[in-house]
Amino acid sequence: MKYITGVYALNLTCTLDTQGDWHQSSLNWEMPDIRETKNSFFGDYGIEENCSVPMRKGEACKTANHIRAILDLLEDRNFPVLQGMRDCYIDNDKYDKEIFEKIYKMKNLPYWREIKDFVGKEYMMKWVNFLKGKEYSHNGI
Repeated sequence: MKYITGVYALNLTCTLDTQGDWHQSSLNWEMPDIRETKNSFFGDYGIEENCSVPMRKGEACKTANHIRAILDLLEDRNFPVLQGMRDCYIDNDKYDKEIFEKIYKMKNLPYWREIKDFVGKEYMMKWVNFLKGKEYSHNGI
């Protein structure tokens, strides 16, 4: 299924208790970032129905929730857009475990180190402790 993601999805409301972004009027809504779930690393995880998409009033639109939009941006290695994601887009720790688990699924991607380092800068010791827990559980400790 086709869905809107990236910075466009971050500028739309979703069902999560997250802040998202607030630069909606500065985006070109005639050409949002539209992707296909069957070609996506995360499949249809985090895709919602959203009827408040600018330039598409009355049209049913599938949209990534804020976590999914962040995951897609991480997969793209679009770190400049994601800088400050924890404090600006998510703005609470309610979803940390879910976010970490989803990001950890990317560990076999060739650019995992870049993703891991970026998330470390965003979440600091929370991310380090999560990774340590994963290492211990994989080593049977």
